[in-house]
Amino acid sequence: MIPKECKRIAEVDFPIAEVSRHSAREKSIRHGHPSTLHLWWARRPLAACRAMLLALLLPDPCDRLCPKDFKVQARALLPRLAGDVGPDDLDLQQSLLRFIGNFANWDSANEQTHLDVGRGLVKAAHPEETPLVVDPFAGGGSIPLEALRLGCETFASDLNPVAVQIVRFMIETIPRNGIGITEEIQSHSKLLIESARKELSEFYPTDSDGSRPIAYLWARTVRCESPDCGAEIPLTTSFWLCKKEVRKRAIRFNVLRRAGLPPELHYEIFEPRNEREVPPPTVTQGRAKCVCCGKVLPNDRVRAQLAALSGGANVVFDEHGSRKAGAILLAVVTLSSTRSGRQYRLPEARDYHPVQKAQTLLKNLLCEADDLGYPPIPVEPVASPNNKSYAEDGLYFKFFPQVIYGLERWTDFFTARQNLALAVFSRLVRERSESRIALALALGKLVDLCNVVCPWEPIAECPRNVLSNGRIRPSWSFAEGVPISSSSASFEKCVESLIAGTFVSAVSNRAGVVEQAAAQITPLPHGSANVWFTDPPYYDAIPYAILSDAFFVWLKRALPGLGQQPFGGESTNELTPKQLEIIDNLELLRGYPKNKALQAGIPVKDKLFFENNMAQAFAQGKLTLTDNGIGCVVFAHKSTEGWEALLAGMIRAGWVVTCSWPIQTEMTHRLRARESAALATSVHLVCRPRPEEAPIGDWADILRELPKRVGDWMERLQGEGIRGADLVFACIGPALEIFSRHSMVETAEGREVNLAEYLEKVWEVVGRIALEQVLGTEEARARNGVAGALEEDARLTALFLWTLQSTNGEGSESNGTDEPDDEIDEDEEETAPKGKAKGFSLIFDVVRRFAQPLGIDLPKWEDRIIQTEKGVVRLIPVSQRTKQLFGEKGMRPVVEEIESSKVDTGQLLLPGLEEFAGDKVSKKNRGKKVKFAVDDPSEIDVSATTLDRVHAAMLLQAGGQSNALRTFVKAEIERGSDFLRLGNALSALYPKGSEEKRLLDAMLLAVPR
Repeated sequence: MIPKECKRIAEVDFPIAEVSRHSAREKSIRHGHPSTLHLWWARRPLAACRAMLLALLLPDPCDRLCPKDFKVQARALLPRLAGDVGPDDLDLQQSLLRFIGNFANWDSANEQTHLDVGRGLVKAAHPEETPLVVDPFAGGGSIPLEALRLGCETFASDLNPVAVQIVRFMIETIPRNGIGITEEIQSHSKLLIESARKELSEFYPTDSDGSRPIAYLWARTVRCESPDCGAEIPLTTSFWLCKKEVRKRAIRFNVLRRAGLPPELHYEIFEPRNEREVPPPTVTQGRAKCVCCGKVLPNDRVRAQLAALSGGANVVFDEHGSRKAGAILLAVVTLSSTRSGRQYRLPEARDYHPVQKAQTLLKNLLCEADDLGYPPIPVEPVASPNNKSYAEDGLYFKFFPQVIYGLERWTDFFTARQNLALAVFSRLVRERSESRIALALALGKLVDLCNVVCPWEPIAECPRNVLSNGRIRPSWSFAEGVPISSSSASFEKCVESLIAGTFVSAVSNRAGVVEQAAAQITPLPHGSANVWFTDPPYYDAIPYAILSDAFFVWLKRALPGLGQQPFGGESTNELTPKQLEIIDNLELLRGYPKNKALQAGIPVKDKLFFENNMAQAFAQGKLTLTDNGIGCVVFAHKSTEGWEALLAGMIRAGWVVTCSWPIQTEMTHRLRARESAALATSVHLVCRPRPEEAPIGDWADILRELPKRVGDWMERLQGEGIRGADLVFACIGPALEIFSRHSMVETAEGREVNLAEYLEKVWEVVGRIALEQVLGTEEARARNGVAGALEEDARLTALFLWTLQSTNGEGSESNGTDEPDDEIDEDEEETAPKGKAKGFSLIFDVVRRFAQPLGIDLPKWEDRIIQTEKGVVRLIPVSQRTKQLFGEKGMRPVVEEIESSKVDTGQLLLPGLEEFAGDKVSKKNRGKKVKFAVDDPSEIDVSATTLDRVHAAMLLQAGGQSNALRTFVKAEIERGSDFLRLGNALSALYPKGSEEKRLLDAMLLAVPR
């Protein structure tokens, strides 16, 4: 047994770069990976979990208390992969770290030698009994699966029943049945699909020429309300069908006008030669443009028309069975045995007959209750704890904006034909006791591809799943796949994907234990776990319970008993438990009155709720650990409030952070990573229970220790390639090591220092060190004969750009939004501004945390170098400062004076700032986090700063004023060194490829040699 005082590898060192590389690469593995069993959000890469678990389980050979038997056995095991180990304990430590880094490689995950060595090391470290690893927020099951891979006992729990089913299949069902379970799943699914085809084939008929439809492409419609028009408007953001280079297809239309009747659109499929030939979108930001008369239908009228049709995804038929309103079929995608590739044809009247037949049958099903006691299709309202609909009184979620279009029940998220097909599949799954849980997970995968918000992907030519981005995005047009086919969006394909995930999830014949449980109330006895390793919810980032309802409403119809018993103190179990879910949902409520929400039975959860409940969960984890146990908590949310709430919960529960390791877990091409300072790393906080006899800390001593600890850590992480916001949040860990080891921290006067006050100092220290790195220390400036620090705007800009640096590559310009990753750009209802604002952006709270302790007055620079809106701060692009820097007449008068005189450019330049000084600078910001106003312009120093002069030179460069630029730069160099110092610093900070860096580098070439 590892002695209680012996440090683990995770508390000493960790192969950050190597594990990060394997973790980021793993995110690109789309097939044959455990993640393909079923969707779960923010799933941790197996590489990071495997590496961290090993580091938590193994003792540090350099520790004097490290068991000698472990060293002996480790020296015998490691040469099987890495050659001989050196004679010293440090050699053994480094060999262990190399093995941890190598084993993180996905290619090594199931390689027998790596498995044998990994399990042998764990056994050598825990010879008396197999260590127990506990994860109370199991989610997608990455941590429990890797614990099994390393030969550990495993206990996983989650409040969410969908997560429980995923993990139960992964660590209970698969180990008990072995790899042979894949053959059973394949056999049983084949019989199930044959039965489904018999029941559903009439609803997906084959074409007369033998072609088989594999997808139907629909568009919702509204009526133009112009008095002299009344045409039907198909709502779509794209008329593209196929964008492959060798085979382009799209839809275009002609307007047919007949006397006394509204105009009609006649469609045709054609081969466009370029983008311009394809009709433009008919809907933008929730507003529909009539293609017949050109009038725009405002978004409130679009909402009203669609809401009257429960979202408008179903067809409305007249008494003769002909389509008269609702969704319109734009094209049918088929496969033929005589032609290669997907074919596209226009719809015919016969294509609507199965749809009407499905609607008729569905009406009968709605009146029935199956043997489970509720209808076979999901009539449950969207997000309804205690049976109260979040759609009541106009309340809706930013993650579910379709609610305002009338999609208030889960059945509204599926067409009649989709509801019917999913009801048949769920019944057939329920009737099979063999492989039932696996087939139910395949059904869940089908739900993600078989709904009325799935867009058509014209490059891959298939429906695109919609739930993986942590929200359901609105869509006007959608693709309806054929679930009984053998193509994309079919049950057969979902099973194939699940089988591939099952095969690689067979990592052990030792089954784990899974229970549905809230993390605040652990079912485990005290002192039973060796490792408590978990990835808790990310504050307000993902509403797991609400999103998983889309799966749960069908899984409970497929798995008997899943929806029978209320859980978590809730009076009903219509949907997933939400009362005990640890999130902050204030952002989800979008300002809905708190008292009104409580009256409606809607749990209102704020930062205090998150902190209190997380503290309860951490307290339970602490009690669960053995005397020599160790913990690890993963967090990746970039909200400073989220971090503070998590850390406050940890410290209140009595944990000490002993180390922290940022591991890159995100891919480099994410949209969010390209547009803002989204975190690419997940910080792993290694922690232990704080001793009862922990001393009281002295505030002054802690403040003296903090700069060196943070500075050393920043140097280490920068050497590992960690940059920007990732580096900022990664520094919180070592800072907490100083603070959390004390029972409390007091000032000399006896006042207790809370965590929030301490974190302010941490941000200040990080900001000061960053500025010293970018602009030089006071000592360095003095040695070079440079006057004091640069002005506030230069420091603010440098810190802004420093924070934007990306661990996984250079940043780029942002529109100031923080949307979930998505490669489909479907319009969002009233969320995007008319024109995307250019510039680099950061969350206001991050900017404020740096600015305030460093004496930077943000209101002073509002509308001069920054603009703040809706909680996001945008750095105004240099190209938009022309009026400020040169005045209304532009740069020509300034250029003429520069070229014709030898006056001080500092006196001559920037006449626009005089005009700027006369304006009242006031900001009534709509963001919740921004509340300030500057009413007295005399308070603002509008003299030309060094940053203004650098920007002016960049604009001269952009304007091609080479002579004036040379004269101006020469004068600035004669003035002092600040101009070049700032210019060179910003050149190193601006992202590669940005217009600012191009202009700045070109301007610096004008510097006299």
